[in-house]
Amino acid sequence: MSTTSKASQRITALLDDNSFVEIGGLVTARATDFNMKPNETPSDGCITGYGVIDGNLVYVYSQDAAVMNGTIGEMHAKKISNLYDLAMKTGAPVIGLIDSAGLRLQEATDALAAFGEIYLKQTMASGVIPQITAIFGTCGGGLGLFPTLTDFTFMEEKNAKLFVNSPNALAGNVITKCDSSSAAFQSQESGIVDVVGDEASILSGIRALIGFLPANNEDNLNYDDCTDDLNRASAELAGCVGDTAMALRVLADNYNFFEVKAGYAKDMVTGFLKLNGVTIGAVANRSEVLDAEGNVSEKLDAVLTKKGCEKAADFVNFCDAFGIPVLTLTNVKGYEATMCSEKGIAKAAAKLTYAFANATVPKVNVIIGKAYGTAYIVMNSKAIGADITMAWPDAEIGTMDSRLAAKIMYDGQGADVIDEKAAEYKELALNVKSAAKRGYVDQIVDAADTRKYVIGAFEMLFTKSEGRPAKKHGTV
Repeated sequence: MSTTSKASQRITALLDDNSFVEIGGLVTARATDFNMKPNETPSDGCITGYGVIDGNLVYVYSQDAAVMNGTIGEMHAKKISNLYDLAMKTGAPVIGLIDSAGLRLQEATDALAAFGEIYLKQTMASGVIPQITAIFGTCGGGLGLFPTLTDFTFMEEKNAKLFVNSPNALAGNVITKCDSSSAAFQSQESGIVDVVGDEASILSGIRALIGFLPANNEDNLNYDDCTDDLNRASAELAGCVGDTAMALRVLADNYNFFEVKAGYAKDMVTGFLKLNGVTIGAVANRSEVLDAEGNVSEKLDAVLTKKGCEKAADFVNFCDAFGIPVLTLTNVKGYEATMCSEKGIAKAAAKLTYAFANATVPKVNVIIGKAYGTAYIVMNSKAIGADITMAWPDAEIGTMDSRLAAKIMYDGQGADVIDEKAAEYKELALNVKSAAKRGYVDQIVDAADTRKYVIGAFEMLFTKSEGRPAKKHGTV
C-alpha cells in the first residue's frame, strides 16, 4: 500500500497503529479500450483490506482519487465485493471511504455490472453486519446509492459532494442558489448523512461509533466494564425535558452519548449510549435545543413530524436487526398540523408504530413530560409492546390537553366552568397515577433516579425472548 496517497492516509488514521493488512494490492484494470493500460491503475483506484479499531476487527475500502479519479470499474468493484464476502464470513463491519468520480466510462457495461454487484453485496449484508460510509470527495450518480444502502454515513463538511443529479442539472436551480450536493443539505434536508465534520473528526467519529456497535447480528458479547456509578442520581435531569439529547447524555455511562442525524428532524433525537457497559439505542421527542452554555437556542413543537417519525423508525429497525435494546423518552402532545405534513404524516407515523411494535429487543419507555393521544401510543407505549414503562411524577398521560378537552366537553359554558372542568380533567384523566392504576405505567420514578431504574429494567430484560407470527416480512 502506498503510504503517500490520501486513500492510504485515511486508512492509517482510521485504524489502530500498524494493524492494516492490504488485500488485492496488485490488482489492476483489465480493460484496454480508449487507451487504458492496466499498469496505469495501481490497486485499480481502491485500497482494500482489514484491520482493527480498539481491537475490533473491521474491513475497509478506500477509494484513491489519484487513480483515474477513483472511478469504479470491473476490478475496482470486485475488490469491494470480495471484501464484503470476507466480512460476511467472519461477521465484522465494513467501512467504505468514498472519493470517486463514479462510473468508469471506459469500461461501459462492465462498469455498470460492477455497480450492481456492489449493490447486491450491500443488500445481502444489511442487517447482518454494520455498514458505515464516509464521503471525503465526490459521491455522485449511481454511487450516491452506496451510502443510502449502508447504515451510517459521515461526510466531510467542505469538499465532499453527495448527489444523484448534480445541482445544476435540477430544473430552476444552480449550485450558487442551492447546493443540493453539500454536506449541509444532505444532513439537514435529505437526512442521508448522520455526522458532518472535518476529515479528522469524521475518522475519530467512526472509531467512536464502532465502539457502540456489535460486530454482527449474532454478537452477544458487545459490552464493556462500567466505570460509572450505576446508582448515580442526576438532579439536572428534571431540567432536560425539552432537550432530550442533553437528558440522554446525563443518563449515559460517563456522559457519553453518540447522536446520529443530529442536524435532521431535530424534534426527534436518535443515538447510542452505554448503560452499565451495554449499548442501548435511544429515541426521544425534543422540544428545545440548548447551546453549550445551557441556554435555549431553538424552540421546537412537542409533536410528531413526518421526518422525525421516519428518522426514528429507521433507527429502531437498525437496533432490532442487531439486537440492540431500545430506550425511549416520551414528551409528545400530538402530530404536526400543516398542509405539508399532512401529505405524509399518517404513513410516517404508521412506519414508526410498526418499527416499535415489530421490534423484539428489550424496550423501555420513560414518559418525561406530556403523553397525549395516539402520538403517545406511537412512541413505544405499553399498548404497542414496550416491556417496561416508567413515568416522572409530573408527567401527563391522556387524550389531550385538559383545557382543550374541557372546551369540547362543555362547549358553550362560561370561562369559569371551563377553568373548573379543565382542572378537574387534569387531575382525574391526565394524572400519571391514573395511568399507573390501570397498568399503563409500571413505575413512577423521580427524574433524578431515572438512570438506576432504567439500568435495572434492561438488566432484568437481558434474556428477553419474544416471537412473531411466521412470515417472510412485513409490508409497512
